[in-house]
Amino acid sequence: MGDAEAAIEVRDVSFHYGTRRALNEVGFDVRPGELFALVGPNGGGKTTLFRLLATLVPLQHGTIRVLGHDVAREPNEVRARIGVVFQAPSVDKKLTVRENLRHQGHLYGLSGRALRAREDEMLEELGLSDRAGDLVEKLSGGLRRRVELAKGLLHRPHVVLLDEPSTGLDPGARSDLWAYLVRLQQEFGVSVLLTTHLLEEADKADRVAIIDEGSIVALDTPEALKATVGGDTISIEADDPEQLASAIREQFALEATVVETMVRLELPEAHRWIARLIEAFPGRIRSITLSQPTLEDVFIARTGHRFWAEGVQHA
Repeated sequence: MGDAEAAIEVRDVSFHYGTRRALNEVGFDVRPGELFALVGPNGGGKTTLFRLLATLVPLQHGTIRVLGHDVAREPNEVRARIGVVFQAPSVDKKLTVRENLRHQGHLYGLSGRALRAREDEMLEELGLSDRAGDLVEKLSGGLRRRVELAKGLLHRPHVVLLDEPSTGLDPGARSDLWAYLVRLQQEFGVSVLLTTHLLEEADKADRVAIIDEGSIVALDTPEALKATVGGDTISIEADDPEQLASAIREQFALEATVVETMVRLELPEAHRWIARLIEAFPGRIRSITLSQPTLEDVFIARTGHRFWAEGVQHA
């Protein structure tokens, strides 16, 4: 894809907090009408990148363009064309749901019948019509999150940036949100970039970029990424995983690895190996499970550690 076709272009972006590197030469495109998921654990760099895309912090190195506008040189042009929903609350709890939307509309130059129509549309789409007159402080956390989403989408932006959009939503509301995002794509050609730490949520995106320790470690469709794993995954719990992995490698010439406390094998037709492994190492296997490739497996294959690792710093 050429640069002119991209809704979002990120080129060689690096960012440091003092001596700590948060992003390291990150680059990717988001295509027009694409639902793009940026996935990573806390501390991986996705929050920093989101802030740069939303023009909240200045670029230190590299280039970001949104709909052809440079975020460093033309931040106001970018802000006029994007809708942003942050993870942190931005609603005014002392106003009603509709009043929150109305004030948001005024910021984007909407008024009168046009604004009222947009308000009604968003209230209906996000299941808030019957709560339009309620004070936000009276709403549950999930309903407040829907108000946040309604605000960010009210002005019909061409590019929507969503930071952990499912936070606080129950499974039903999460499903409704995704249905609406797909409708934005299909009916209006809106490009959506969202950050998430929910791998099952990222599975629904058109493409996924996995970011870890400030670098993009994988980028493709969910199906293509999972196809790189090389087969189903066997996970084995053992008292001495290092010793068991070594024994499996020696006896069967298989590539057994230890991830944290589990022995992992990625094999075609892996189910055929379960009985053989149990028979070969009696008493040494505490549990054994078989699973199809997931984005978690992709993350482990690219980084050597599990998605949820302890001791990381938020970035």
